Amino acid sequence: MDDPNFTFIVDDGGIRLDKLLAAHLDGISRSAIQNLIADGRVTVGGRPLAKSAKLSAGQIVTVSLPEPVELDVLPEDIPLDIVYEDVDMLVVNKPKGMVVHPAPGNYTGTLVNALLCHCGESLSGINGVLRPGIVHRIDKDTSGLLLVAKNDMAHHSLAEQIQSHSLTREYRAIVYGNLKNNIGTVNAPIGRHPSERKKMAVQLNGPGAREAVTHYFVEERLQGFTYLRLRLETGRTHQIRVHMAYTGHPVAGDPVYGPKKVITQLNGQCLHAGLIGFIHPRSGEYMEFSASLPEYFSAFLQKLRVKEYE
Repeated sequence: MDDPNFTFIVDDGGIRLDKLLAAHLDGISRSAIQNLIADGRVTVGGRPLAKSAKLSAGQIVTVSLPEPVELDVLPEDIPLDIVYEDVDMLVVNKPKGMVVHPAPGNYTGTLVNALLCHCGESLSGINGVLRPGIVHRIDKDTSGLLLVAKNDMAHHSLAEQIQSHSLTREYRAIVYGNLKNNIGTVNAPIGRHPSERKKMAVQLNGPGAREAVTHYFVEERLQGFTYLRLRLETGRTHQIRVHMAYTGHPVAGDPVYGPKKVITQLNGQCLHAGLIGFIHPRSGEYMEFSASLPEYFSAFLQKLRVKEYE
């Protein structure tokens, strides 16, 4: 990798270094962030600081990511729904229930295991040994389109498009209730939940919370539910799920942000990443791909439509 450094400027002062990094380094665990700090790989103004150090606005933070080491995650011959592929990248349609990358409790059967079998060593190493090629993620029980980088050049280009909010990402969702307006925007910062570490939450004045903007468009109104198209302006962890719950219309089937009585037949949130558009890293051409609604989503939608006319 030509440049393993990640640099950003502190927007708001008074935030601990480790919490600030957790907000900026999506997809990197809390323990991994603490290891980076302990190993001296995080510097502020050119010098390392303790994880508890509180930063000031305008300070420059640099994270030096370690070089990739030999991967001990095994390739697995798992079928992939590949929407597009060339020498630089892939667009993959991930099924509901598949974990994107290995993590405690899920070291096999992941998208990464399948990619290692399909691509061999042709995957970028920027995100380390457990996430080769992974530019961005969608949750286990969210279906739909993902970008995968085969080399570091492609990874840098796609990651920059995500950072600059120039990537086109549209989702489909069924949410509880009847939204007042046909078109709307949720503009509410998202950070770690103050007491439940595995959850995210809207934090209007919370430390480490980051700007999050979701645009929604009503596709169909149903009895007790609404079918939505949503476009992400930013891409925070669980963004759509958190934002819709914040509006009082959580995603149907969501076991984390939805009502306690979960729609078990959905096996998780009814959320599908149906469209993705980007500038190709090598050609500079704008490309856009779509994935039709999966069977679980279509079946639930049809069930609601039938109920509507009973």
